[in-house]
Amino acid sequence: MTTTHSRRSFLRASATLPLLGLGGGIFTSRARAASPVAALSPANDRIQKAREVALSVLKPSPRDLDYGFKLHAESLVFESYGFAPRAALDGAKFTEFAAGGATEPELADLREEMSMTRWATDTAERKEFLEAFRAAGVTCVFQNTGEEGSDPLRLVKRLARFTYATDLAREDCFKATRPDDIVAAKKAGRQCLYFTTNGVPLRQQWESVRDELRLIRIFQELGVRMMHLTYNRRNPIGDGAGEPNDGGLSDFGHAVVAEMNRLGVIVDVAHSGWRTSLEAAKASRKPMVASHTTCAGLYKHFRGKPDETVKAICDTGGLIGICCIPRFLGGNGDLGAFLDHIDYAVKKFGADHVAIGPDISYTSRNEEAERAKVLKRKDGSSPVSAAGGRWEHLWPADDYRPKPHADASLAWTNWPFYTVGLVQRGHSDTTIRKILGENTLRVARANFTEM
Repeated sequence: MTTTHSRRSFLRASATLPLLGLGGGIFTSRARAASPVAALSPANDRIQKAREVALSVLKPSPRDLDYGFKLHAESLVFESYGFAPRAALDGAKFTEFAAGGATEPELADLREEMSMTRWATDTAERKEFLEAFRAAGVTCVFQNTGEEGSDPLRLVKRLARFTYATDLAREDCFKATRPDDIVAAKKAGRQCLYFTTNGVPLRQQWESVRDELRLIRIFQELGVRMMHLTYNRRNPIGDGAGEPNDGGLSDFGHAVVAEMNRLGVIVDVAHSGWRTSLEAAKASRKPMVASHTTCAGLYKHFRGKPDETVKAICDTGGLIGICCIPRFLGGNGDLGAFLDHIDYAVKKFGADHVAIGPDISYTSRNEEAERAKVLKRKDGSSPVSAAGGRWEHLWPADDYRPKPHADASLAWTNWPFYTVGLVQRGHSDTTIRKILGENTLRVARANFTEM
């Protein structure tokens, strides 16, 4: 039997693998899974195809594949930043809304709402959502629940949607408000979301520093446990990663960091400029993070962080989460390049300060069929298409050329293969468990405050 055939056979047979001595599996009793490893089995052809690509990159031995899957199944997987599986839109309802004269912003809003909430309201989407979650073997996602920026009404929109969905479908995926909720979810074989936003809510009326900061407390009470200081652009706190010049953390930014520390909201500089990130780390009195980034010391990209900045973040007791965006990773931009960044970070900064913040998601297989139901405009364009040119999404030019296999090798449902890769690279079980979730949990606990 060839090695490739052996690996494929393992994937098909993994539902029947014996698993001895592992408590707190990732599958619920409701699902009647034979073992925790059974939950990692591919649930559909899309997941299977992505796994074949991961296998072609890693080329693991049967021993490493088996061991990695078992270790993944028993470990707490708490990603430092990302997105729960996205639902398909309802093509018929979307068409009806568009035909009724909805504006472009309204259509974009509806499209986003459907992707974030239909898993909680539609039976088929719920099934797809849970299959992807269980195949990934993830217990908790540090979920982006805020649109990019600082406008409170803009930020609260996604927060409302994820609150609605997790309230409605709490038996399958609930909103965690305390770090201990995440540990309990793992023991119960459930999934949960821990909330973050892509901005600090600012009124921008500038009556006083205290007045301007007061909405941080409100969002903390609504369940937000981490906030970006900036997105790609400049704001009153500091400069974003996409700015050509980085002036660092402002005086007001220092007040923001202090208030977040006081309230137990994790400071996140994933999208902040290098100097802004460094100065925020020096200002923070609690562990802070760059939740989804890369190591610029390995591959220089503006969305990565240089060694000096990473060290300052780690010196707070914090961490960096390595993301799964090929163009930020360099090289082939694939699973191998991703593991290179983890290796680099562990060697340079220590196993206690590295996590995984994928910044990617799984999209329902029903999306294509639902999009086909949407009637075209008179000019032949689709009303589903998102409007481009949003200022906060501007990216400096780079010379990255996508590799056909890169995205598939890093698919969100390939999380178990991230663990297999770490096993192959020789990391200890203790180190791997820290990277998979224990470090993120530690930082969450170090910041958590009940006011």
